[in-house]
Amino acid sequence: MKDELTTRSLSELAALIRAREVSPVEVVEAHLRRIERLNPQLNAVVTLAPDAVEKAREAEALMMRGEARGALHGVPITVKDTIETRGLLTTGGSRVRAGYVPARDATAVARVRAAGAIVLGKTNVAEMAAAYETKNPVSGRTNNPYDVGRTPGGSSGGEAAAIAACLSPGGLGSDLMGSIRVPAHFCGIAGLKPTSGSVPGDGHLPASEGVTSLGAVIGPLARKVEDVRLLFRVIAGMDESRAVNDVRALDVRAARVAWYAFDGVTPVSAETRGAVSAAVRALEEAGMKVREERPPGVERGQELWSKLFARAALLEMKREYAGAEAEAGEFVRYLLESSKNAEPPAFDEFARAWKERDLLRARLLEWMEETPFILAPVGAMPAFEHGARKVSIEGESLSIFRAFSYAQTFNVLGLPAACVPVARTPEGLPVGVQVIGRPFADEAVLQVAALLEERLGGWQPPALSNQTDLRL
Repeated sequence: MKDELTTRSLSELAALIRAREVSPVEVVEAHLRRIERLNPQLNAVVTLAPDAVEKAREAEALMMRGEARGALHGVPITVKDTIETRGLLTTGGSRVRAGYVPARDATAVARVRAAGAIVLGKTNVAEMAAAYETKNPVSGRTNNPYDVGRTPGGSSGGEAAAIAACLSPGGLGSDLMGSIRVPAHFCGIAGLKPTSGSVPGDGHLPASEGVTSLGAVIGPLARKVEDVRLLFRVIAGMDESRAVNDVRALDVRAARVAWYAFDGVTPVSAETRGAVSAAVRALEEAGMKVREERPPGVERGQELWSKLFARAALLEMKREYAGAEAEAGEFVRYLLESSKNAEPPAFDEFARAWKERDLLRARLLEWMEETPFILAPVGAMPAFEHGARKVSIEGESLSIFRAFSYAQTFNVLGLPAACVPVARTPEGLPVGVQVIGRPFADEAVLQVAALLEERLGGWQPPALSNQTDLRL
């Protein structure tokens, strides 16, 4: 039983603990053993909480007294290393924060703790959450559990890799340019970029302030959609009585879904088109009204992302590294160097971009009154090899940034978007799709994602996670 605990879903673990069939100590210790065995090859978990077993004993004592704290009582989770955790190292993958130990929790972390979760540790990130590959000068590189020669994505790549390989049943990431959805897609798990503003974004590095708060959000990742839903309800501050054993389905089966596999900007691979086609068939079989149609304005998403968010994020990065530029890793150093002589944008240019964003969003939301769901790729291709700066799709060379225009668009628009795995490539790499909905329809989006999971299999264990001795 103990060896099987790490493959159980977050919701299953919560139920087993609640029924006193297993103890929080058994669950935490099982995950710690698995981390010890598998993490040396993945480098997904970069800091372990020294008090995890102690907290598990406290949770067990409370359970024996009938004093369970909440929906996540006794369940271990992991947290992306850009999100502040009280008393636990939080580096953001940056040498300038290499010794930073926060005095407080981010609100999202405080909420999972209040619901009874035990923070097991922190997971690796792209430096300053700035890339689609998880690598930084503090903790090194994280490998994809389906192919260690490939990246798990970024910037929440350590979180996704840990969950896919059953080092953690679920946890918290963040997303400004696809940083939850891309790693979920690359690692074959589920993830949600919540509606902007639905989850408090305080305690994140870089800070989610000003214009970036339109698109940046903390959100959940897990192997199962139901676990993503449970975590989302907790971090969004919903009534926890709804959060466990709530199987009431929203009535989404009669709704319209528009799908597209080309956003007018970025071509996608044959495997990606095949995954979208499989998802379309699955939703049709579920009774949804599905049609191919590109929603209005999505072709403008990537350019608006650059005009609104890229410049703001770079300014934050410059502030963080002011006087310590030599401490930056390779990619962040490149960003800082390339921006040295760049002219700051004129205010009217920024204002025009913001106005265009608002007009496009209003137009899209009006269109979505009749078609409340959108199905699209997460990006142009499955997981790429470590260190790639360009990829070739349909004979066209694309920058890694351009390859994920599909994800970036819905940060610009602030809409909820869930990633769910739906296919595998011939090499065994996962391929996910994203389901997008109207603002604050996060639960409905997850219900559509659950339909896809039910029909197409969802998470499948990587070969890596089935091995018993993977020490290097």
